[in-house]
Amino acid sequence: QLQLVESGGGLVRPGGSLRLSCAASGIFFSIYDMAWYRQFPGKERELVAGMTTGGSINYADSVKGRFTISRDNNKKTVALQMNSLKPEDTAVYYCNAKRRTIGTVYWGQGTQVSVSS
Repeated sequence: QLQLVESGGGLVRPGGSLRLSCAASGIFFSIYDMAWYRQFPGKERELVAGMTTGGSINYADSVKGRFTISRDNNKKTVALQMNSLKPEDTAVYYCNAKRRTIGTVYWGQGTQVSVSS
């Protein structure tokens, strides 16, 4: 069992930065692929950035060059550094853990990011 708790959301002006953090409790954090998703009102969750256990990273085209995902297996955390934020980045951001071999997926409770002047 893995529990995920996000933090770091908030209100920021366009062009500003936020850093989201996700803390995991439970064992074997390092065997999970980790990712950040976001959800706009009335829409499905979409992948923002993901990092596999082997360190492979992928980003949504809309955030490439602006967002950076990182993980610390010793601290059981995954972070999303968001720079040059735009109003269209406003959404609820969710931390996601997936154990690829057996398909187990865990979600955090979500954290609101609002970009507005």
